[in-house]
Amino acid sequence: MVSPSVAWAADAEDDDVPAMLDHILLGCNDLDRGIQLVEESTGVRAAIGGVHPGRGTRNALLSLGERRYLEIIAPDPAQNEIVHYPQLRSMTDPRLIGWAVHPPDITTVAKQLTENKIAFTGPAEGSRKRPDGRVLNWETINLADDRHGLLPFFIEWSADTVHPSADAAKGCTLDYFEVMSADPEELASVFKRIGLDLPVQRSDKARLRAVLTGPKGDLGLSTG
Repeated sequence: MVSPSVAWAADAEDDDVPAMLDHILLGCNDLDRGIQLVEESTGVRAAIGGVHPGRGTRNALLSLGERRYLEIIAPDPAQNEIVHYPQLRSMTDPRLIGWAVHPPDITTVAKQLTENKIAFTGPAEGSRKRPDGRVLNWETINLADDRHGLLPFFIEWSADTVHPSADAAKGCTLDYFEVMSADPEELASVFKRIGLDLPVQRSDKARLRAVLTGPKGDLGLSTG
């Protein structure tokens, strides 16, 4: 059973986006290509975020409102090995590769996953140095089986870290986000076991879909 204190549904005022969605990840093999795709459709250019040392990636960020943002993530040419998302090197066409939620307390998440016998790693510390020299710190929990990005990872930002949405490039909103599956009932039950009360839409295949809106227009994104 899911404890009500750690079950997160959609916003009452925004039923098309999960309340605790922190960010969505748009993967590509070239960061400039990902930035260009978003800018051409929305009219807003994502700002360079920085490098993930020891993880092989770098990113650019676009605010999607309060405590929500788009992370465009690509290989860092200065690093050889990509720890997470090794598929980035072969992704010529940018697409969604995952998403994150920010729980009230990440240790509570770890406890619930353990009780529900869900395999995971973490909480693990992470950091990134911004171009202005400021260092962002966080802790994450990653599921051993995230269903190829359908299930999120969990992130808790350090108390002394400014959330990336606060000073990332602004002008866009996340108007729509959904998880789709050929067996929505089964996937919805998995979400409940990890503490998320999230509807799953029926589709011919499993995928994520999102719609960003900017001053120039909309951009639809998908895992495939």
